[in-house]
Amino acid sequence: MQPIKRLTPFIGVAAQLEPADMGLLAASGYRCVINNRPDNEGEGQPSSEALRIAAEDSGLEYHHLPVVSGRISDEDVAAFRGLLDRVKGPVLAFCRTGTRSTTLWALAEAHHLDPDALLQTAKAAGYDLTALQPRLEQRWQSLPNQPLAPAQFAHTPRYDVLVIGGGAAGCAVTASLLKRDPGLRIAIVEPRDQHYYQPGWTLVGAGVFDRARTERDMARCIPAKAQWIRAAASDFEPDQQQMVLEDGSRIGYRALIVCPGLTLNWDAIEGARETLGKNGVTSNYEFELAPYTWQQVQALRHGRALFTQPPMPIKCAGAPQKAMYLSCDHWLRQGVLSNIQVDFCSAGAVLFGVADFVPPLMKYVERYGAHLHFNNTLVKVDGEAHKAWFKVTAADGSTSLVEREFDLLHLVPPQRAPEFVRQSPLANADGWIEVDHETLRHPRYGNIFSLGDVCAAPNAKTAAAVRKQAPVVAENVLSVLADRGPRAVYDGYGSCPLTVERGKVILAEFGYGGKLLPTFPFDPRVPRRLAWELKTKWMPGIYFDLMLKGHEWLAEPKHLDFEPRPVESPAACDFTREKK
Repeated sequence: MQPIKRLTPFIGVAAQLEPADMGLLAASGYRCVINNRPDNEGEGQPSSEALRIAAEDSGLEYHHLPVVSGRISDEDVAAFRGLLDRVKGPVLAFCRTGTRSTTLWALAEAHHLDPDALLQTAKAAGYDLTALQPRLEQRWQSLPNQPLAPAQFAHTPRYDVLVIGGGAAGCAVTASLLKRDPGLRIAIVEPRDQHYYQPGWTLVGAGVFDRARTERDMARCIPAKAQWIRAAASDFEPDQQQMVLEDGSRIGYRALIVCPGLTLNWDAIEGARETLGKNGVTSNYEFELAPYTWQQVQALRHGRALFTQPPMPIKCAGAPQKAMYLSCDHWLRQGVLSNIQVDFCSAGAVLFGVADFVPPLMKYVERYGAHLHFNNTLVKVDGEAHKAWFKVTAADGSTSLVEREFDLLHLVPPQRAPEFVRQSPLANADGWIEVDHETLRHPRYGNIFSLGDVCAAPNAKTAAAVRKQAPVVAENVLSVLADRGPRAVYDGYGSCPLTVERGKVILAEFGYGGKLLPTFPFDPRVPRRLAWELKTKWMPGIYFDLMLKGHEWLAEPKHLDFEPRPVESPAACDFTREKK
């Protein structure tokens, strides 16, 4: 269940709840639940009806008061105030991140509580509602249900650089910017309290890492000189050089960097969400599930293990097969591999996208006796029946449905950009942030950049790619803020340490077009113990203590020999310099 933030003894708020959470809420003393999310707002969101049934089965009063992200009206506030006046408490209100519910509470109480006290209470709970202050002031000592005219002088904070997302890309590029110009006014919009080293989850699923090693408090990862705005982004207004947050407040910027990461589309696989974490169905792509992978690998002594890979793009394209190799290595060492049928079912047509690494990987496929099934896309799972269905595409383009039984299923879901990105004017036809592949600048808005998983550049979506992208974006943002064109270029570098057995890794490093870009003077196609040491002992520290802190280890960007002409657009040309 999501952490509950207590605003008062009467009301708490939380991020998205699941039907299974209702019993825990009732056991914790809550008597009423208010759902502030419209149905079908995001991927994987349970319906209000499912939540109502679960709440009432647990003896909770349930109310659905849907509020559109970024558009909290006075009518919404009055309706929320009315619920608080008549329901029996304690009350738990929730939305996608808790921001909307906290905003509704603050506005509903603003007629009789001091705005500063409301803001401090929200801040203590992890929600920054500073931009809401003019509206709170306007409601101060007014009648609770009295309609109000819009505030005439609402304050819109404005930063030199606004970064959307506090993951690897957001923290790294912010640190790189502050390293170059400590006086920049930078804010990071990020709703999560925890930061994860996701490349470590494959090792958690193999019993090499403890899950805690891959997690840190977000407060320890956000660069100290940056302003952390604990809220969810909702919409882009690039022509006004503003970002809309979930509570409807706006933040201005001179330059915008978009890197919120991608989302896992579990609902694209029928039945997957219902069986994850049980019935032998697992995935190293979830922090909570990676330990379950290791439990199932240890428990399996005979039977059939299925490992799947969805259509590209996904983050860390080698991770689906890394789960297979490490599992097979364990079974081989335990002497049970001969009793287990291993199938790798990939939606793609090849084992790995860079041809140089296919031969050494095939040696391990043969060593483990794994069966490869290409052009196989997982579309449905029945966990209780231990069956999975794949859409198989033949050479002539025809498709058929193939059923496979399993005892262990490691699945990887299709992946895409968050909805607020896909529906934005910044996205390309596939829903990713459109950028020039070398400068990582948006082709139509010259003061907007992107990097990381949500970026449309055709590189591998890995933390290693971010390590090289962050300095490029940092230098180009500073160049644009100084009214010059970007000069730093990104060569498409990405790295996929392919853990083919416990103790050996094929360190695949490559750029655009599959060009090999090895860091070390060794043949990168050879599995090495040194690469295993780098992956398991050094990389977590390099990630948390170097990359996220602006230490650009072997990441000096290349530069153009000329200054390209700036993009001619209103947003690109309106760079009025502000006093810091």
